[in-house]
Amino acid sequence: MVATEHGVRVVMGDARGHGVAALGTAAALLGSFREAAHDEPDLGGLLRRLDRALARHLRDRARAEHPSGGGEFGHPVAEEFVTVLLLEIDAGEVRALNCGHPWPYRVTGHRVEPLARADPLPPLGPFPLPADLPAVGCGRMPPGETLVLYTDGVEDARDPRGRFFPLAATLAAVAHDGPATARTVRDTVLAGLLRHIGGSPQDDVALLVLHHTARAGCSTPTGGAQDRAPGHGRPASGRPPVVPSSQP
Repeated sequence: MVATEHGVRVVMGDARGHGVAALGTAAALLGSFREAAHDEPDLGGLLRRLDRALARHLRDRARAEHPSGGGEFGHPVAEEFVTVLLLEIDAGEVRALNCGHPWPYRVTGHRVEPLARADPLPPLGPFPLPADLPAVGCGRMPPGETLVLYTDGVEDARDPRGRFFPLAATLAAVAHDGPATARTVRDTVLAGLLRHIGGSPQDDVALLVLHHTARAGCSTPTGGAQDRAPGHGRPASGRPPVVPSSQP
């Protein structure tokens, strides 16, 4: 999450795979985002910068792994992809571009619903971006509203009987108990997730909660909490919101 002259800009995504290669991909995109978020006046330009950064990173990785040449044809990097969600919150107005990522949940009072229902674009990597990239208008984010961004490892987590983790129902239960801070939402979801699966996640999961705290003269989110729970590991606070995730 970065505060810019264009508004508060947020990125969340999943890089295919695990290990050093996936971490390198995530780091390349995060580095590009932190710079481009300030430079690009619209989300379409920002997304194109991320797409170019990913392509450059994968080319460099292919050359490093096969210095004798041969191009990228048939190389594993040709199968790499990253799902990316970009949000922009400016004067309370929320806009988004989504490349294959789950839409965040919007929690307003006791109501929980997806931030948008538009079909996402394909993930970055396998396909070129379309010529036109209009941002999706997602309405306003008034004081007291919460946005919950997450990777698909959250809703795809299964209990021993094979049932998926009920993220929307968990958020609804938190909302029903009354106004909650971003940290409370985050901690409740992660605790419920670990109880649901009965141990450590098999897949990496990431959660970012944005809450608009009512303050005089404030029209953008002022409260946030994020967490990353690596597969086969403990939740770790304060990690980057773009994390590697196992995907077929």
